[in-house]
Amino acid sequence: MDTLEISDAISIPMSEIVMNAVRSQGAGGQNVNKVATAIHLRFDVRDSAALPDRVKHRLLSSSDHRITAEGIVIIKSQAHRSQDRNRQAALSRLAELVQSALREPKRRIPTRPSKQAKRKRLDDKSRRGAVKKSRGKVSDD
Repeated sequence: MDTLEISDAISIPMSEIVMNAVRSQGAGGQNVNKVATAIHLRFDVRDSAALPDRVKHRLLSSSDHRITAEGIVIIKSQAHRSQDRNRQAALSRLAELVQSALREPKRRIPTRPSKQAKRKRLDDKSRRGAVKKSRGKVSDD
């Protein structure tokens, strides 16, 4: 596999993706102490020639914690016991991230509350105020 297919029009060459095998964290018996099965995937969004500018901009402006301030996507995959399955999982998560940036966000159309909604809100406020007013001190008149 020499490219990561994102869509029909976009594919990322594997030369732009850096993957390192590291030791996994957590439980796993003796295997976890001997074998580097976890994968650290790094992908530089800014220097990528495969992504269109609009997709780069959407990725860099997203609030995803996997994207650093320098524009590098860092994904760590350690859910599986084999290095190959972790590599596939990391690549599929990168593909999902880029595919989410392909979708054009819906433009929000601002709306106003209806007259009935305003009236209901004010009635509820006055009813609540009357309940609170009735909780005042009781006088012995």
